[in-house]
Amino acid sequence: MSLADLRKDYSLAGLTEKDLAKDPFRQFEKWFQEAEAGKVIEPNAMTVCTVDSNGQPSARTLLLKALDGRGFVFFTNYESRKGRQLAANARVSLLFPWLALERQVLVEGTATKVTREESETYFHSRPRGSQLGAWVSQQSTIIPGRAVLEDSLQALEKKYAGAEVPLPANWGGYRVSPETIEFWQGRRSRLHDRLRYRREKDGSWSVERLAP
Repeated sequence: MSLADLRKDYSLAGLTEKDLAKDPFRQFEKWFQEAEAGKVIEPNAMTVCTVDSNGQPSARTLLLKALDGRGFVFFTNYESRKGRQLAANARVSLLFPWLALERQVLVEGTATKVTREESETYFHSRPRGSQLGAWVSQQSTIIPGRAVLEDSLQALEKKYAGAEVPLPANWGGYRVSPETIEFWQGRRSRLHDRLRYRREKDGSWSVERLAP
């Protein structure tokens, strides 16, 4: 079968204005719970898109690790490619592809670093191997081979044997404060439902329907 012949007509559900919660974060939580109940693999996986100083976009998959009325939180190396790009341009988009439910959620907004205390709390909740891995990986830099990582990990395991692994200075979280959050539900004949919340100047949210 050719790529041109690969297609599916979406029919699982629809999305109308009356279906939406007044608050987009509550709507996201509702859909997230349904993604968990539907056994979507890694329901908190999201594509994070940033832009460099030349206008070149880049994307990668990360995991959402916190959500509240202030925004969506993820953690990473601040000196990684995404970290450097966010330092120069804090505009970011997040895409949650819940394909099994014929849904996706698109978040667009601005990223700011979370407090050091928030990063500390999350860092020490991670498995010890992941904590050590944050020290090992100079994310996005070129390395000569995997042995560099393995050797560094062994050295750090000895260094911190029996001791708490400290939070690296170049590692922590970002909170994406959304300006728009779009909920996309696949429909038949490619006439998908796209309802977008937009934050108004007074902090309230309006809802607009987009053509598919």
